[in-house]
Amino acid sequence: MGLAITEQEIHTVLSETPFAQIYNFKLASLGDGACEIHVPFSKSTERPGGIVAGPVYMAAADVAMWVAIMTKLGTKVLTVTTELNTSFLRSAKEETIVASARVLKLGRSQIFGVAECRSLSGELLTHHTLTYAKVNATR
Repeated sequence: MGLAITEQEIHTVLSETPFAQIYNFKLASLGDGACEIHVPFSKSTERPGGIVAGPVYMAAADVAMWVAIMTKLGTKVLTVTTELNTSFLRSAKEETIVASARVLKLGRSQIFGVAECRSLSGELLTHHTLTYAKVNATR
């Protein structure tokens, strides 16, 4: 069975969603319940010393998960983040980060997943667990 959304539709969603524009997310790959995005380094989101600010990792993980969910549900089902737990393991400095996410469980009203952010060389930077809710889901 194919994905519920195409790469072109994801490019459109990312380019037309105002909060996603802030980080300049770039789709790297899609799979069934999985997504990888790249987040280019930007001076506008750095901490002193060129360190990538924490909210960048969290936004990247959240958006990668959002897209991973869309591969299962398309764009017609509205989902929102209800929980995002982040463990910061290492800092990135003036470099692109790679966020990957995958759906662990797609329930009737809740969706559970995990995400990671890595450097381009593969070093693990952050680990995330996420819970989403289907806004129009029936209980």
